[in-house]
Amino acid sequence: MTGGEAAGLTPVTLPDDELPFYRPAVGIMLINRDGSVFVGRRIDMPAGLAAWQMPQGGIDPGETPRQAALRELKEEVGTDKAEILGESRGWLHYDVPEELWVQFGGMWGGRYRGQRQKWFAARFTGKDAEINVAKPGGGGHKAEFVTWRWEPMKNLPDLIVPFKRPVYERVVKEFASLAGK
Repeated sequence: MTGGEAAGLTPVTLPDDELPFYRPAVGIMLINRDGSVFVGRRIDMPAGLAAWQMPQGGIDPGETPRQAALRELKEEVGTDKAEILGESRGWLHYDVPEELWVQFGGMWGGRYRGQRQKWFAARFTGKDAEINVAKPGGGGHKAEFVTWRWEPMKNLPDLIVPFKRPVYERVVKEFASLAGK
């Protein structure tokens, strides 16, 4: 059973003709032994939007969402010390606000207006000292976070930029039962 089935949620599905406008991506809720969740403070957010977020990123060609989640964890958090606990029932999506498009001159090469994400919950099996956001691993990937911390799951929607908040609210609902496992 996925976290979504446990929470009684129905996934929101984009119409097929909308899919090309959303970058296929994954998100990872990394949960420690105490039930708190990894969040990193983004390096590249404009003033006023300096937000904490969970690791996330695009799915490479030929990669499954699960493979992408584990790769992104290594690239952004600097560790692969995790085991997958569950995945979101469906794909979740968000639109990037127009003012960010203007400020950054388009995102993802101007190809997408947002992301559609498959979310995974994972148990962190390592030690905090094994997390390295300053020098993350994986193919010359640049650091995306300036710092990190463990945060109670219920606080996550209040930490993220407003346009991603509905996705975070849904992820928290879907994975709430996994925090104590």
